[in-house]
Amino acid sequence: MGQDSLEVALIKYNKKTWCKSGLLGVFIGLAVIVPGISGSTAAIIFKLYDQLLYAISNLFKKFKRCFIFLLPILIGIVVGVVGGFIAIKRLLELIPFAVVCLFAGLMTGATPAVKDEIKEVKYNVKRVSFFCLGLIIPVAMGAMSAILSIRGGTLNQDPFVSVAWWQPILGVIFGAFVGLTQIMPGLSASAFMMAVGWFTTIVESISLTYWQSNPQIFIIYGSLIVGFFAGIFCFSKLLTKLLNNHRNTMYTLIFGLSIGSILAMFCNSDIVEVYYAWKTAETGAIVLNAVLGAALFIGGAIGAYMLVRYQRKKDAETTKTAQE
Repeated sequence: MGQDSLEVALIKYNKKTWCKSGLLGVFIGLAVIVPGISGSTAAIIFKLYDQLLYAISNLFKKFKRCFIFLLPILIGIVVGVVGGFIAIKRLLELIPFAVVCLFAGLMTGATPAVKDEIKEVKYNVKRVSFFCLGLIIPVAMGAMSAILSIRGGTLNQDPFVSVAWWQPILGVIFGAFVGLTQIMPGLSASAFMMAVGWFTTIVESISLTYWQSNPQIFIIYGSLIVGFFAGIFCFSKLLTKLLNNHRNTMYTLIFGLSIGSILAMFCNSDIVEVYYAWKTAETGAIVLNAVLGAALFIGGAIGAYMLVRYQRKKDAETTKTAQE
């Protein structure tokens, strides 16, 4: 991948490649809503990551060229967000733990796609340190949100009933990180929001009844949106330069973030509420949740990994054809 001054060949669209980019957009849209899916990891699997990063960072400089490339992806994103929201809201009401397990499995199965980027890397103290840093950050954030909700007695409470002055500021910061997750492989926007304890509340707030009784939630929406767009454009330029100059080290960090994000999905304020509910639940219901969660985790991991293997096979065939 080059810096802004270097050209990246964007894919030339025909019916097949246009649909491929649209499908990538669906995955990115799902990544905003569904815990465990990383939109940029999907871009790596689809072999469109470098092009996506280039198009975002150069959108204003080379608008027509970049917009044409991004158009099917943007359409797919809308489809993914709407579809993902409808599905995830209902499933979280019925089987929250199993849903988390499913998407943690999907993320686990997709992680080898990130690992492929550093399979030839020689590890040194610096790269091991970056991997550990990436591993610790999401786990620490998730654990901190869980601890604060328990100590503050805010479990099962809506944090946005009255919006404090600092919450919109936090919303801009969180929105920027959500923007970062859309361009940094291995990171999931919804997994991040789960780690900080905002995911379930935001999803459940999307209803006319909630809006009528709590109109202040739009302040939070606005702050997240502002942060998101600021983050995705600013970080895309920064990440382009970092990946160009320090690709192996950056992917070592990204690999750590991928593993850490999976762990954080089982240690945050949202999932702690599920654990607390188990204290008063019947043993049979707990066992059923655990078994269903394990089955969905394994199924999700296998499904995602099969997609990775399929793409590896396609890449090998392309390389063999090019050599011939």
